[in-house]
Amino acid sequence: MNLLMLFAGYPLVVAVVLLLIYMVWVFLLSLYLRNNSIVDVAYSLGFILVAATILYNFGEYPLGGVATALVCVWGLRLAVRIHERNRNKPEDFRYAAWREEWHWFKTRSFFQIFMLQGFIVFCIVSPVVIANSHPAPFLSALSIAGIFVWCVGFFFEIVGDYQLDQFIKNPENKGKLMESGLWATTRHPNYFGEATCWWGMWLITLPAILPLGWWAAVLVCLLSPVLITFFLLKVSGVPMLEAAMQKKPGWEAYAKRVSVFIPWFTKQ
Repeated sequence: MNLLMLFAGYPLVVAVVLLLIYMVWVFLLSLYLRNNSIVDVAYSLGFILVAATILYNFGEYPLGGVATALVCVWGLRLAVRIHERNRNKPEDFRYAAWREEWHWFKTRSFFQIFMLQGFIVFCIVSPVVIANSHPAPFLSALSIAGIFVWCVGFFFEIVGDYQLDQFIKNPENKGKLMESGLWATTRHPNYFGEATCWWGMWLITLPAILPLGWWAAVLVCLLSPVLITFFLLKVSGVPMLEAAMQKKPGWEAYAKRVSVFIPWFTKQ
């Protein structure tokens, strides 16, 4: 008997156990490599692991398959990008600084980096877990709208990253701000795109969630897009990047002219 079937009817419990085992393994690997940066790639792959496992063991409905496919596309692209960015480089400066600053570094790393990342993955991917284990109409208006929103977000994410990569590759741009393309409509098109993808995912999965009650749709699953938007805007995304951007010439004019997050017309 498949061990996962012992948890039949409790896909969220399976997701928790799966993420716990996965993040403990990643933590042990980081100790061996002395590099906590691997958690950034593991974070992206965690979404794929949970969504695909729940779909395989509990899913019987087309809606869950579509949601899982989109999660896999999003997570794999992000994981590959982060891996290529970090390959053959030392530990990310954030983790290296914490390695020096934190007392009981291993214990704090386990809880404040690896377990926290696992908890965040669980909260964000929870609508997909529910959609993979509950029946829902496939081509509902909500799901179609959600797929459109997801595609808009994915466009901003991949195009924003591509434009930034091309800008950085040009040695003439060293020390300059990226102000063209999508970066002329928002200071963080890739972060806006990432958040939008998960707002779209919430809409996609709503037909499977609504029969469980509005409390599930609003209080539980709405946490997914709200949480990732909060983290990008207030914690690990915009604040950290803008702290570096503020050191470059022309920052004040750029910040006054261009929207911080939601794309908008450039102010004159």
